[in-house]
Amino acid sequence: MLKKIKLLIFFILTLGISSLQSQSSKINGISFVGGRNVVNKNSILPVVNVNANWVTLMPLGFMRGLQSPEVRFNQDRQWWGERKIGVKTTAALFREQKVNIMIKPQIWISRGEFTGRINMETEEDWKAFEKSYEQFIIAFATLAQEVDAKLFCIGTELNSFVSARPDFWKQLISKVKKVYKGKITYAENWDAFTNVPFWNRLDYIGIDAYFPLNDAQTPKVEDLKNGWSQHKAKIKALHLSQKKPILFTEYGYRSVDYTARQPWNSDRSLTNVNLKAQENALLAIYEAFWKEDWFAGGFLWKWYDFHNRAGGKENSRFTPQNKPAEKLIKEFYRIYK
Repeated sequence: MLKKIKLLIFFILTLGISSLQSQSSKINGISFVGGRNVVNKNSILPVVNVNANWVTLMPLGFMRGLQSPEVRFNQDRQWWGERKIGVKTTAALFREQKVNIMIKPQIWISRGEFTGRINMETEEDWKAFEKSYEQFIIAFATLAQEVDAKLFCIGTELNSFVSARPDFWKQLISKVKKVYKGKITYAENWDAFTNVPFWNRLDYIGIDAYFPLNDAQTPKVEDLKNGWSQHKAKIKALHLSQKKPILFTEYGYRSVDYTARQPWNSDRSLTNVNLKAQENALLAIYEAFWKEDWFAGGFLWKWYDFHNRAGGKENSRFTPQNKPAEKLIKEFYRIYK
């Protein structure tokens, strides 16, 4: 009888620990930039050292303009990390370190035009663009299967394309599933994530989480969390209606004054370095979301392979490398690893 009681207690404790681990484990991700350099183990160890358990690799396709029907990709003149060879090699190095992979093909438009405004002029151009975009996505979905990526993203911030051609996207998802057997998401911009008609066909609701939160030069953590309140309610409502976990396919803040006013703003004219503002904004998003069981985690924007030369205390860009925010990320990711 005593032996049975001990076994029962052991079972209950084990179940409780398992449940706690399940609730606390998150996608602690880093957006690893595909650059011109051939990466090696030393390039990726700094990512491992901040307790990241996921990375997203981002091969690029290029368009000449918002109405250009051709997506050019995997070309010799592209940087190494933007092409198949770079993605494949980098994925293998991260997998050796037991870091999971999301592959997230993205479009870059000439002069930095916003991809959410892509809009073809004629039906003929739409058909040509769909064919070209499909080739781009299927090529990297096939590669994702080959490198055992656990997650694949079928597009990033393409709300006009999604709204104009919903049937194409449904067909694309079916075609992706024929060549790739892992989980699938799509990354929609913070201001359009409720307008995606195919969330029910995916495994995660992906949001690039650059929500405006606060107008202060150096916002306080509590004020930032208050700024999250209305957005968080809207995000959770979508989760409840779709019954899908929420994933921040991108999140991050620049180390600059007023970083939470327009977090998406990458304008190089913003140069007033504010390390504390970046740190506070990251702490606020962690405290607001990482404890929620309906929230899967997120991928920090962004991280460069040349760690020793990246970021630094005079840098006003998004990367947390060699800034106080790097230590914060390391500590927080450790808790939810």
